[in-house]
Amino acid sequence: MVARRTAQRWLSQWVDAGIICPAGKGRARRYLVVGSAAPAALAIEQDRFPGFIPLSADSRDILAYIDQPPQARKPVGYQHDFLDAYQPNVTWYLSESLRRQLHKMGKTAQADAPAGTYSRAILSRLLIDLSWASSHLEGNTYSRLDTLELIEHGKAAQGKAAIETQMILNHKTAIELLVENIGTARFDRYMLMNLHSALSENLLPNPTDEGRIRQHAVDIGKSVYRPLSAPQQLDEALDNLLDKANRITDPFEQSFFVMVHLPYLQPFADINKRTSRLAANLPLFRANLCPLTFLDVPDHAYSRAILGLYEMTRVELLRDLYVWSYERSTQEYLAIKQALAEPDPARLAWRELIKQTIREVVTHPGQDALSLIHLAVMANVPQAERSNVQALIVEELRRLHEGVLARYGLRPSEFAAWQTAHSAQPARPAQ
Repeated sequence: MVARRTAQRWLSQWVDAGIICPAGKGRARRYLVVGSAAPAALAIEQDRFPGFIPLSADSRDILAYIDQPPQARKPVGYQHDFLDAYQPNVTWYLSESLRRQLHKMGKTAQADAPAGTYSRAILSRLLIDLSWASSHLEGNTYSRLDTLELIEHGKAAQGKAAIETQMILNHKTAIELLVENIGTARFDRYMLMNLHSALSENLLPNPTDEGRIRQHAVDIGKSVYRPLSAPQQLDEALDNLLDKANRITDPFEQSFFVMVHLPYLQPFADINKRTSRLAANLPLFRANLCPLTFLDVPDHAYSRAILGLYEMTRVELLRDLYVWSYERSTQEYLAIKQALAEPDPARLAWRELIKQTIREVVTHPGQDALSLIHLAVMANVPQAERSNVQALIVEELRRLHEGVLARYGLRPSEFAAWQTAHSAQPARPAQ
């Protein structure tokens, strides 16, 4: 239900724009679409905030302001008090009852397992869903099936721009970066810069902006918000942001805090929102909660919520969207949560040795693979477990393909060189 005042304002704007014209008076008044303006009227209808996302009264107030033309909205700059006033574990963007609701929705069978167990177990599905949905919010026209083909089989969709393919692949790399480093990843510059670098590879006009704090001013399209421009101020604000993020104890509050303050600060030349969406998943991955994939989130709903944040420093609309989006994500993953097989304890326990050994084998194509594996196992594994661990490494090596190279810190050229050398050697039976 649209508020009466909002409906009246929209009608007035459309009349002024020549999209509709009034006919009749009083209760008999009707509004007719002006012939050539029909497509524009349809576009406006499609651009309305979707009614199926529940909104609070505060969120509707934000929409009423944001839906005005830019000329009617007051230009604003970065508000330092917005971040300064936030006190970790004292200030809460998400109420206690809302946090309880989110924890209940997102709980998995791996809740007490080592950090990142659940995200690793669902990684194949996660790469497709999050890469596709986050890219879609940026206008990417890849379908989910196109994304699956690209990520799992390396097949770029026909008729799509190279920038769209690159965007999907960058998401895949960035998600793998988070999942594979979940044991050590925290909200610091190293994580944030490398996450941005992965998402922005080959997409920025100036490649030196990849993974670096911006050195120039930026404008926000369709917004009257003007972010900070001085590099020193950006540095100070970013340090403050990261310090506060790390001190937040609840994973959902931490996740939402990052989704709010990273795009508001705009620390990078571009790709700030993408970075915030993936960074917002870090606390969820670490706590073995269901991921926030942004499936089915309409791009115009997300952009309005972000505009409310930029221009009003108000989080209610983004919060309503976050909660709806998370519930949507957990519904998609419910079947996976119920049917998920328990991780192999040996593979989990010896995960780092397996990764290091696979990398050692591939980066030394001239040496015998089984000999390298045998030496690594002898040097690191107790005698009772050696046979099982060696078999695990051999099996991982047999399954190696270009879609999992980032897991082992390998480049495609290294894998290709190893394949060439390996195919030229006679096969040896496993020992």
